[in-house]
Amino acid sequence: MTSSETLKGGVQPRPVVASLPRYAAGKPPATVDGMASYKLSSNENPLPPLPAVLEAIAHQTDFNRYPDPLSSKLRAELSGFLDVPMEDIVTGAGSLGALNQLLATFAGGNDDGMPDEVVYAWRSFEAYPISVGLSGASSVRVPVAADGRHDLRAMAEAVTARTKMVLLCTPNNPTGPALGAAETEEFIRRIPPHVVVVIDEAYQEFVRAEGSVDGIALYRKYPNVVVLRTFSKAHGLAGLRVGYSVSNPALTQHIRVAATPFAVSQIAEAAAIVSLRNHPQVVERVQSLVDERERVTAGLRSLGWAVPDAQGNFIWLDLGEHSAGFAELAGSHALSVRAFPGEGVRVSIGEAEANTRFLQLCADYTNAPRGS
Repeated sequence: MTSSETLKGGVQPRPVVASLPRYAAGKPPATVDGMASYKLSSNENPLPPLPAVLEAIAHQTDFNRYPDPLSSKLRAELSGFLDVPMEDIVTGAGSLGALNQLLATFAGGNDDGMPDEVVYAWRSFEAYPISVGLSGASSVRVPVAADGRHDLRAMAEAVTARTKMVLLCTPNNPTGPALGAAETEEFIRRIPPHVVVVIDEAYQEFVRAEGSVDGIALYRKYPNVVVLRTFSKAHGLAGLRVGYSVSNPALTQHIRVAATPFAVSQIAEAAAIVSLRNHPQVVERVQSLVDERERVTAGLRSLGWAVPDAQGNFIWLDLGEHSAGFAELAGSHALSVRAFPGEGVRVSIGEAEANTRFLQLCADYTNAPRGS
């Protein structure tokens, strides 16, 4: 009897697992003769960690010991960097790990058989429906506006007596626009104070739009606001998995109970600390990627492509039914991009040569979404 046959009559997953989408990680680029291959499918920083970071972690040898479960040194460093109390910070395995800790704390199933609800924009970060579903809660997806922005009015109207959490992804992954400070604060005022409002700022360092929201400023004003941030993007530490949430002590006291023990390794904690201590260099690197993002966006628009406001380290092509075909064409040019079939294509900002090749591909493409 095969293992699959055994499963058919034996061990079964929770029913919700069968209904959830699988997380689709960005694929590596194809090998094409005569072309360097570039991965533009995962919103990774194409630049390696800072030299000081690599030097700091090169000689660590204490991996026979568990890491500090509270990441105390990193939290102390973040406390000074953000000017927030150390007790308000809970670390996790990237911002996604930190989000999963929030869901485990505040949303799930109930004794009456009716799940809690979590409201978020869609399309947004593709892990949201997976994480929400696994928590036992129910997703309430509110379509983004035509320009890729959160429809905050519709999201507020979607909140019910069963809503326990609202997720705001800014800049929104994969469409790109960031939320404004004034509109976000107005939105929070419309949300009942017992509903947790999560401001997911994984790409916060890349935002250049005037008047954009600063989650930390809103956490200081509203006890139900939680901010998510990560070292994966701007700091180039995606493979080390270190992120964190910032919230009021009335929330952190419970989040810490649900936090995964030892989620942040010694090497991840050390790397994050050194990167923070060399923040001016991080800013310089981020600006180089922002400059490339602006070059790509301007280039696409000059070609007649309609591109939403890009405030992360990626751009969005609203290609609809042509999305899969475009991704296949990019692959034939040794570029991997992230297609959402039937919706669009997200392209991460990569090395200058990769971005130039992508622009040339778009110049030659015939199914471009035209607009301003």
